[in-house]
Amino acid sequence: MRVAIIGGTGFVGSYIVDALLAQGHEVSVLVRAGSEGKVRGSDQVRTVTGDLDSKAALNELLGGQEAAIYNVGLLREFPRKGITFEATQYQGVVDTVAAAKAQKVPRLLLMSAIGVKEDGTKYQSTKRRAEKHALASGLDVTVLRPSVIFGDPRGTMEFATQLHRDMVGPPLPAVEFTGVRMSPVAVTDVAGAFVAALGDPATIGATIELAGPEVLEWGEMVRRIAAAVGRKKTVLPMPLGLMRLGATLFDWLPFYPVTRDQLTMLAEGNTGTPDALQGLIGRAARPFTAESLSYLS
Repeated sequence: MRVAIIGGTGFVGSYIVDALLAQGHEVSVLVRAGSEGKVRGSDQVRTVTGDLDSKAALNELLGGQEAAIYNVGLLREFPRKGITFEATQYQGVVDTVAAAKAQKVPRLLLMSAIGVKEDGTKYQSTKRRAEKHALASGLDVTVLRPSVIFGDPRGTMEFATQLHRDMVGPPLPAVEFTGVRMSPVAVTDVAGAFVAALGDPATIGATIELAGPEVLEWGEMVRRIAAAVGRKKTVLPMPLGLMRLGATLFDWLPFYPVTRDQLTMLAEGNTGTPDALQGLIGRAARPFTAESLSYLS
């Protein structure tokens, strides 16, 4: 199948490209000028240079394709640089849907996230509005909602690498956000689920949660990351309210580790069951263990 990816050069996108190529699909990737070196399997991949807000680039990318994957998202926005949730997580989907219709591309897979909702944070609401727009578009749409994703970041950044850098590495006790629970899911499993859903007509119109096999407390995730790098780490409880106060004062600074919205989403949790994921990939989901986190060392 000829498949175009918007967001194919980042952490998760690079694994989706790998998985598509491994299954014999023909892959096209939208690439910002100067980022051509980030494309995995570049000798096998068609690239189209352009930005997300370029309708011409999107139409060129989607021309002659049979399916599109939208895998663009932000953890933090920088409005002064023009990097916003609205533009990246909603308007980009609107423009991709329009280009898919114009180019007669019937199939669209959309990366979303567990816990998105219209009355939530800007991250959550833009993701949810994008879901609704895509599902109402008339295209054959599948929405995939992963929990927090872990795996070798390949020079970028992901959840476990960031926790290792910010909490496990420094010679200070780590912080436990009391009550925060997640279902970490391996990036290779997420990529496998995208490729499996692509060829499964039963997933059309569906919204599918992709969760790992365990629900873990924040402190337990920190301890497992420490074990993966051969360290023992003291973990001290930190009330989210105290962090929220700090974020209220300082989250406008780029170096402050979390924003108020991120703390709100942490408090809500990010959990699910692995059943849907395992049904797609045909095997047990990979657990968040020291062995799976060996890339950290």
